[in-house]
Amino acid sequence: MKVTDTIKGLRKHISDSGLSPLALVPTMGALHNGHISLVEKAVGECPITVVSIFVNPTQFNDKNDLKNYPRTLEKDLEMLGKVLGEHDVVFTPPVEEMYPEEDRRVFTFGNLDNVMEAVHRPGHFNGVAQIVSRLFEIVAPDIAIFGLKDFQQLAVIRELVKQTGNKVRIIGSPIIREKDGLAMSSRNMLLEPAIRKDAAIIYKTITSAAAMLQNSDIPETKQYVKNEIEKPENFELIYFEIVDDEQLIPIKSKREMNKNMKYFGCIAVKAGNIRLIDNVEI
Repeated sequence: MKVTDTIKGLRKHISDSGLSPLALVPTMGALHNGHISLVEKAVGECPITVVSIFVNPTQFNDKNDLKNYPRTLEKDLEMLGKVLGEHDVVFTPPVEEMYPEEDRRVFTFGNLDNVMEAVHRPGHFNGVAQIVSRLFEIVAPDIAIFGLKDFQQLAVIRELVKQTGNKVRIIGSPIIREKDGLAMSSRNMLLEPAIRKDAAIIYKTITSAAAMLQNSDIPETKQYVKNEIEKPENFELIYFEIVDDEQLIPIKSKREMNKNMKYFGCIAVKAGNIRLIDNVEI
């Protein structure tokens, strides 16, 4: 695999390879097996894959979160070296390469701007749209692969593609979990040991909630989730919503559910000082 930190170097390698179609896997580094599953899927789909590693400052509404975000480039490259081939590229640009001047673009995504992560992390998805559209412009991929753990992000990116008329095909890849069910996340490495041990409660609770909905309505189910999540010390429920998989409109009663649509239970939890998200199909 080739590693480059410049747009010029990346484009030259892509052009010189003469290969297509091309897959893009955008990441912020601190890679784990969840990321590697995305890369493996990309490699299986296309003869050339670009994996970007860039901690994007415009999607952090909390400066401390940006400062503390784990950066493990050497380990990331070692992991990628085991799955990428000689024609594949790892793109590791500095901030000034991606944003030679301030990105002032403002995106709107309808209801996606008004629920869950968008409410609790103002400006986050605008930053996501800035970096993803920039990567699409630089790389010009045929497909781009994202994890389903970031459920709302995936919906935003699909809407971004629709709005911009980009021809890239967006693929959502299943959540990869630890043995105890915790969704793999770069933030997991920041959890204190006692908090990490208790974090299995998140997936256990949302799967139980999905089953509970067979016989209970949504208000009772949401109360159950809050009670369970907040049993361990230092755990706080930020939200649990049941939404459709397109506009992510929260539903308040099972009577509102349409048999022709898919629904997901989406959760955000403050585990100690670390914010974790997960989701499960209802």
